[in-house]
Amino acid sequence: MTRERSMVPEAEFRSYYGRPVLKAPVWHEPHMPTYLYSGGLSGASSVMAVMAGLTGHDRLARTARVAAALGAAAGTGFLIAELGRPSRFLNMFRVFKPTSPMSLGSWLLAAQGGLSAVAASTELTGILPVAGDAAALATGLTGPLTATYTAVVVADTAVPAWHEAYRELPFLFAGSALASAGAVGMLATPRAEAGPARVVAVVGAVVESVAGMLMERRLGLVGEPYRVGKAGRLMLSARVLTAGGGLLAAVAGRGRVLTALSGLALTAGALCTRFGILEAGRASAADPKYTVVPQRERLCT
Repeated sequence: MTRERSMVPEAEFRSYYGRPVLKAPVWHEPHMPTYLYSGGLSGASSVMAVMAGLTGHDRLARTARVAAALGAAAGTGFLIAELGRPSRFLNMFRVFKPTSPMSLGSWLLAAQGGLSAVAASTELTGILPVAGDAAALATGLTGPLTATYTAVVVADTAVPAWHEAYRELPFLFAGSALASAGAVGMLATPRAEAGPARVVAVVGAVVESVAGMLMERRLGLVGEPYRVGKAGRLMLSARVLTAGGGLLAAVAGRGRVLTALSGLALTAGALCTRFGILEAGRASAADPKYTVVPQRERLCT
């Protein structure tokens, strides 16, 4: 009898009929992770454009304005693809609900997209430069929010690996966005004028790396999906690529090859981070222990 009982799985790791406690996230690849990346790139690039313009780095400011507009446009396209029909995206603007991160995010993305498009188009055409400069300054406000609001959208769910990481995810997304923007700035700007972009890339890589390590350490059992399986491989790749790209960015001004390697590594690292976070959420929703065990621990404390 004792032997038979020892072979029965512990109740805390089971659910009715072996079904997940939570419904798995329905977000799809590659639409959702790429949307998260594009929005972060747009937001951080807008901030970099404003700072570059104010400090006299006009060539970098031009590159960053274009990157912000393209990132916002791409993010909108990927979000529409995720929703399935353009009408679903338009229906999100029928109401403005301050208590809904998704509602606020939709309006924020629309504002960021419109403002960054105006800033980039006037920069490229030379038409109405005052309006373009005003729009660029406005993106200095919408940019940081665009780069981080998706972390709130992800954390505002019942998915354990996402919800419990609500403290670190905004910093993780912000760091990844800065690294992405710095990478594009380095790749698309002459090396002699890309110094600030390299600084942004290094800062972003450091913030992303530290936030990721602190998140996995604090979460304990709930952070396990970030370390094992497909998500674990993606997050490990992200850490290696981001750290390597950040180190190369520090010396990228010495040659084109170093610049290219750094920019590509940081971009790949940012994408791996987004794909890894999505996969970790799916894994934590699929296994009941990530929901049941923390709940029982909280009841015992």
